[in-house]
Amino acid sequence: MSLIELETISKRFGAVQALQDTNLTIDVGEVVGIVGHNGAGKSTLMNVLAGTLPPDSGRILVGGEDVTRGYVVREANALGIRCIFQELSLCPNLRVFENVRLMHPKIRGPGWRGKARRLIRGMLDTVFPGHGIDTDVPVGNLTIDQRQMVETARAFTVTDTPLQVIILDEPTASLSGEVAAQLLSHVRRVAAEGLACVFVSHRLAEVLGNTDRVVVMRDGTDVSSGPSAELDMDRLVENMGVESATPPAGTGAAAQPGYTPSEGRASSAVRVRAPVGDPATMVEAREGEVVGLAGLAGHGQREFLLRLFAAATTARRGSSVQGSVAYVSGDREKEGLFPLWSIGRNLTIGLLSRLARRGLIDRTAERRVAEQWRERIAIRTPDVRQPMLSLSGGNQQKVLVARAFATAADVVLFDDPLRGVDVGTKRELFRHVRTQASQGSTFVWYTTENDELYHCDRTYVFYNGRITDCIERHELSESRLLKASFSEAGAAPASEPGRAG
Repeated sequence: MSLIELETISKRFGAVQALQDTNLTIDVGEVVGIVGHNGAGKSTLMNVLAGTLPPDSGRILVGGEDVTRGYVVREANALGIRCIFQELSLCPNLRVFENVRLMHPKIRGPGWRGKARRLIRGMLDTVFPGHGIDTDVPVGNLTIDQRQMVETARAFTVTDTPLQVIILDEPTASLSGEVAAQLLSHVRRVAAEGLACVFVSHRLAEVLGNTDRVVVMRDGTDVSSGPSAELDMDRLVENMGVESATPPAGTGAAAQPGYTPSEGRASSAVRVRAPVGDPATMVEAREGEVVGLAGLAGHGQREFLLRLFAAATTARRGSSVQGSVAYVSGDREKEGLFPLWSIGRNLTIGLLSRLARRGLIDRTAERRVAEQWRERIAIRTPDVRQPMLSLSGGNQQKVLVARAFATAADVVLFDDPLRGVDVGTKRELFRHVRTQASQGSTFVWYTTENDELYHCDRTYVFYNGRITDCIERHELSESRLLKASFSEAGAAPASEPGRAG
């Protein structure tokens, strides 16, 4: 008998059939991976298991007992089932330890604050050694990766109810490679002790390397399942229904099918020029170039992008940005979305001046533009008039990318924009980036996923607010990136932006 059995689960949201007769089993101590393209139904199925969404039909069995009727979050938690949500469930106005008490209401009475602090600090130290998070600050003051760590650590805390199943929905999407490795190591430890884990991720290498079995979902149903040891990335992608996603081999992306470098098309005109750390150390990006920013998260890449964005409208000492600028944030919840607006309005907000006629928005033109980009970026919705929150997390991120592309900005600043986006969509967006670059757009692209850097003409590696290496695309390698990410080496001189110092 399996610990968890979801039988023929179906769920519809208006015109969207999110789940259709989907099945899932989970055994004690098993780590099950769930993969699929954006909108395949992964998060919806996890919400059904977590008790946050009731199924339209089907059965939920825990230990062989049918618990479908009246199955809500409180019932799920009482059975030891918890979820680490892709769209975080923390209250931003409450402090970290106060958010812990929301999950554990029995922490009360005199001294409850100390108990809550000790509980979350202990778990943060266990899962994420060296995290550096102050548990007395409001959650809203934390960075997105810190919020993800708090959400994750809180889910693993135990007081009176033992854990049986923990659901991790894109838990590493906001984390650096080092921190993600800490989490995955903890998952394997607790699974060895008998905790069942469900791991939902678009990072297929992580899924294959850290699960016992992988379930592939497509268009709202499960299409295949098999032991992780017997699968490879190409087979997973084939089952997902998208083209091969084998990462570039060797030291560059030249061998990748369909890759067209922007070398030879880049103009000599410098669009972006700004110092990093030492005023003599410059990051440069020319017209038609795609320039990457790499290194461990939190070492100044995001601050640099924000400084560039500010320099586009306000004079900044030593920095210059020529032309119009669009900024795509990886923290869509705080900096990207208008959650109460429609999909179309979110997509076209940067085009209001072009869509206005005598001071009024041309709604027909607005919808036409939104529909064009819905088709180009393959945003999975039947109607752009649907609410923004009707989309999956990955499709929400697509809207932000489409918003930037629709403005035809001269310079596009990417702040880890493909977080939570499936592998097939990533490849399509890479093609759009190359197309835009061939037409003269300049991209400055910060990413925490090294595979994405193979699509850049040049990569600057950050460490402690300084540049430790500048790597041309044909010289890029994992070992060189890692070395520079932990290095205090000198930066590339301003006169030679393509060479390491």
